[in-house]
Amino acid sequence: MHKKSHELKKIARERIRKRIRIKISGTAERPRVHVFKSNRFIYLQAVDDVNGKVLATASSHEKEFRAKDKNKNVKNLKASQLLGEMMAKRLKDMKLDKIVFDRGIYPYHGRVKAVAEGIRKGGLVF
Repeated sequence: MHKKSHELKKIARERIRKRIRIKISGTAERPRVHVFKSNRFIYLQAVDDVNGKVLATASSHEKEFRAKDKNKNVKNLKASQLLGEMMAKRLKDMKLDKIVFDRGIYPYHGRVKAVAEGIRKGGLVF
């Protein structure tokens, strides 16, 4: 019996995610910032894996983000960098200055890279 292509894709993505998660883990002092891209928006979460808690979130879906992004395009590189800067500010407010970046299943390229650069521009080290 053959598996459908979307099932195979799901299995492959899960394999990539597990491979990355073996190597990286977040703590309360140095949280893991996870990136998720849907077809319309980008979501970021700062996670403390030791205690299993989400410390901070940011997404291109929020009103605060839309107020900052004048051109209303939530999918371009400039918007991704702005989102990274927003996340960096939230973590700085929590007195955190180091993170672990988790690209998820996505290559470190394009919008994911722009988010990482935005976080670095915001003053966080990783």
